[in-house]
Amino acid sequence: MSLTILFMPESAYGPTNNSIGIGDILRRRGHRVVFAAEASWKGKLEALGFEEDLVDLAPPAEEEQDAGQFWKDFIRETAPEYRKSTLEQLETVTKPIWESLIDGVKYCEPQLKAIIERVRPDVIVEDNVITFPALLTTGKKFVRIVSCNPLEVRGADIPPVFSGLPAADRSEWDAFRAEYDRTHREIWTAFNAWCVEQGTRPLPDLDFIHEGDLNLYVYPEILDYTAERPLGPTWHRLDSSVRETDEEFELPFADRGDGALVYFSLGSLGSSDVELMQRVIDVLATTPHRFIVSKGPLHEEIKLADNMWGAEFLPQTKIIPLCDLVITHGGNNTTTEALHFGKPMILLPLFWDQYDNAQRVHELGYGVRLATYAFTDEELTGALDRLLGDEELRARLAAAGEEIRGRDGLRTAADLIERLGQE
Repeated sequence: MSLTILFMPESAYGPTNNSIGIGDILRRRGHRVVFAAEASWKGKLEALGFEEDLVDLAPPAEEEQDAGQFWKDFIRETAPEYRKSTLEQLETVTKPIWESLIDGVKYCEPQLKAIIERVRPDVIVEDNVITFPALLTTGKKFVRIVSCNPLEVRGADIPPVFSGLPAADRSEWDAFRAEYDRTHREIWTAFNAWCVEQGTRPLPDLDFIHEGDLNLYVYPEILDYTAERPLGPTWHRLDSSVRETDEEFELPFADRGDGALVYFSLGSLGSSDVELMQRVIDVLATTPHRFIVSKGPLHEEIKLADNMWGAEFLPQTKIIPLCDLVITHGGNNTTTEALHFGKPMILLPLFWDQYDNAQRVHELGYGVRLATYAFTDEELTGALDRLLGDEELRARLAAAGEEIRGRDGLRTAADLIERLGQE
């Protein structure tokens, strides 16, 4: 039975690429896949074979914007706040992100209702962190995808989300939760009341999103919190969700030299911090290794060294398999993709769930978390040498990657969505 499936991903590249990967499998199976993405993605999804019926999350800009431009601008403006602790960021980074998300939800609610009326989907799939009431009040099957760190699905025996606190030391958990309550209770209460006015059931306490008829989350089992926070029968883990739509890639180096090949990316948002990008690049320039650098939207301002090659956009899923190590901001897509291909990581978190991913990888020994703005040259080069020289770790990761790839998260997700729509 052919289904009509409506995807609404968050405008950032991570969730959108995740939805593209799953949607492409469904499209190739003969289903109609429509994206109600944010308007700056115009033309980019259609080029991949999807229908577009796009929404504005704010009054349209006078000039055409790059995909995800709103969040790129937001990150650039708030970058000085990333030097603060995760506790301090609750007031100056996390809360403003929620406020911007809420504004977007309210603005596009009438548009979403009109899109659903036009598209008439059998299944609605949301890959986001916040509820859009129009997606829940249609009576259609609803799928929630969590493509952030799964601490987003809370529990008493796991660290608080956005904290980057260790799982083995609970001494700061309660203080962080109390500060989250203090900084977010008022905006959550107002948003919950508004959602109920639109016809949804009440939100879970201090959560900004409802569960779905089907709930998927993207995280490898080797990092997961399943023992500490078991989930109900509607929840299914996708060990990875690596899209198959990236173009092929040939190594730009005629000779890899005597060193390793390393991929460096702070994501489409983190790379907007040019000062940080340049600091990392200047340290890496002193090593004997070669580097492929994802330069991001401000690529013209970033100067690479002789042992590097980079571009604004790169087909990450084709590059990581060729490399020996990944230096990342700890975004969920890059973290899960690195493990999908069995690569160790150096993590430089900036905001949101990146701290949680960095801490989890570090505490389980699959990489090294560094202080993003306070690391010394020797700490970065030492982490490189230690991880590249750890043959036992690299063998374990290679085996883990093979197991993760065998679980085929993309097709698992497509199967579950398909089954839900055909019930």
